[in-house]
Amino acid sequence: MDLTEHYKMIESALFNLGVNPETSRGVIPGKWSMKKGSAEIWIDLWYDEKIDRAYFQVVAPAIPIPFENKENFFRELLEYNDKMFSVAFTIYNGWAYIKEIREVNGLDDNEVLATIHRIGTYCDKYDDLLRIKYKIAPEFPGPPHTP
Repeated sequence: MDLTEHYKMIESALFNLGVNPETSRGVIPGKWSMKKGSAEIWIDLWYDEKIDRAYFQVVAPAIPIPFENKENFFRELLEYNDKMFSVAFTIYNGWAYIKEIREVNGLDDNEVLATIHRIGTYCDKYDDLLRIKYKIAPEFPGPPHTP
């Protein structure tokens, strides 16, 4: 499947957000990263040959799962999920992320731009709130990412 047009959509959205698409490209085609405030945003586009589908994903690591008060932390993430539009917190490898993933069929420029902006805005807001509340230092290193 040729994803060239979808790559162009993503790079156009990055440009419209004031990000240089060339410097945000990852080493692997179909990967980009950018910052919005304190949030790091990862953008992925890939084709899965096994099921003959391509996917668009935007994800931002928000905070490592705290050692204490986990029950309250998870409850709070679920409550935030109810307040967010089209995205949600998810847990992976000891981190809480904000994420949206969808098939590329029907994807358009406006949706790409809105998704990247939305993930960045929510993560930039909630990562700071959660780090303060759960006493996790802002300089705590983020999870590994393959650009």
